[in-house]
Amino acid sequence: MAGTPAVQPPVQGSISRTQSHSPFSTQSVYPCPACRLGQIQALPLMEAMACDTCRHIFTTNVERQRLLLADRTPALAWHWNGKNWTGAHVEGRRLSWLYWLSAAAFLLLPPMLIGVSAYMVSAEGELPRFSLVWAGLALLLHGALIGRSLLGFYRLPLGIFLRAIRRKWSRSTSKSQASP
Repeated sequence: MAGTPAVQPPVQGSISRTQSHSPFSTQSVYPCPACRLGQIQALPLMEAMACDTCRHIFTTNVERQRLLLADRTPALAWHWNGKNWTGAHVEGRRLSWLYWLSAAAFLLLPPMLIGVSAYMVSAEGELPRFSLVWAGLALLLHGALIGRSLLGFYRLPLGIFLRAIRRKWSRSTSKSQASP
């Protein structure tokens, strides 16, 4: 067709605008879905891809446009939609509504119990500041426990992500200091 432009495959070694609507290919370079800072590309003599920042290894399924995190059991899976990676879900496992309901109860019930019991015991009918502090601490700590559990379930590389950001920041500051 003379009127429609041809979609070009991504340029080897760089992430370009032409990649934004291209199908997934193991011969191209893509942003890393795990750390979101590095780039993944094919490993030589292997049917796998690796990130240059977080060092994770991924297996590919070109027919289904999927990428699986190979160094984790069960594997995290991402789908290439032509623009970016979507759906970091655990292969074969899902968190059902029962887990989310129990997490909400674990988060909200202890502070509510502290607040209601302090209100019932207080003589003036208002909450003392001390019980508000305890309720706030309970909410904060239970929220941290739920967050830590979610990080453990998905095994998100938070430490690697923070190290990569620090490395990127130190490179940018050293470049700015080197140039007058």
